Amino acid sequence: MQRVKQLAAHFTGTDSASGLPLLESKRPDDVVITLAIRSPLCKAKKGGFKDTRTDELMLEMFKHVVSRSGVEPGAIGDVCVGTVLTPDAAYYARAAMLAAGIPDTVPVQIVNRFCSSGLMAVTTVANQVRSGQIKIGLAIGVESMSENPDKGGPTFSELISCNAASQDCQERMGWTSENVAAEFNITRDEQDTFAAESFKKAEEAQKRGYFAEEIVPFTVLRKNAGSDTRVPVVVEEDDGIRAGTTKEKLSKIKAAFPQWGNGTTTGGNASQITDGAAAILVMTRAEAEKRGLPILAKHITTAVAGVPPRIMGVGPVYAIPLALENAGLQLCDVDLFEVGNLAHAWLIQGTIT
Repeated sequence: MQRVKQLAAHFTGTDSASGLPLLESKRPDDVVITLAIRSPLCKAKKGGFKDTRTDELMLEMFKHVVSRSGVEPGAIGDVCVGTVLTPDAAYYARAAMLAAGIPDTVPVQIVNRFCSSGLMAVTTVANQVRSGQIKIGLAIGVESMSENPDKGGPTFSELISCNAASQDCQERMGWTSENVAAEFNITRDEQDTFAAESFKKAEEAQKRGYFAEEIVPFTVLRKNAGSDTRVPVVVEEDDGIRAGTTKEKLSKIKAAFPQWGNGTTTGGNASQITDGAAAILVMTRAEAEKRGLPILAKHITTAVAGVPPRIMGVGPVYAIPLALENAGLQLCDVDLFEVGNLAHAWLIQGTIT
């Protein structure tokens, strides 16, 4: 009961620190991140992982965790894998972690919250550590759009599809993108401008090596030209950044979904369809300091929000204020927002430079 009271005081701001001071404070029971690595992010069907199975991406990610975490694999209290389209994901995750050398005493679970599944994996193990259920948790996010392309939602029973909102759940993301653009008056010109700036920033970051510390090389199997034989190759860099992209070039690309909305979404201003994986190791600050591990960031809170399926892209608009409220923060307290996941906001206070 005393532990419950401490946690309640810690996260409701009724102890000696709240809001920004609480976020910036350092406490032994803080949930911290000691490892944050990812694969290169590669174009589905065309990029470095186009011939790589999902379980092979998992295997490579688990191998890097074992070799880089500074933690004996058997000390991991639980593993949570976030993935969306992978069939039989629990089988793949269990088999891949065992093949990577993680002992069978370490359990694994799967979480699927669509685009934010990887973040929910982090949240799951962070909350397990925070509550004292485990000492160390490993979160993995993985998706192969090459192996499991998005074909839209399944066919529903007529008892469900007769509901208009339920029927919307079957539609593809391109439809929802056009709905958002039309409903909130987001023009093609605005999208092309934003996309051009994004490519420019990504290109510059890659040239300056900003991603070098977080990307780990993946050894995967790739088919030989004109053959089904696969040979090992090493993929070391994101391959979807289009150098020299300008707004003028983007403006010449045809609409990807002219049948919906105003046809403002294109292959140039939309998010890339990607293959890749990532891993984050979490534990308390006291555990990290005892083990002499680097503390990269502190997990503060997670908030999720539901929105109509037809405009699901607006999710962060509702989730971010909830996350700020949970953390006792004001909008002006945040220096940088990184918004890349639908209906999900994840705030961390980090020391990564």
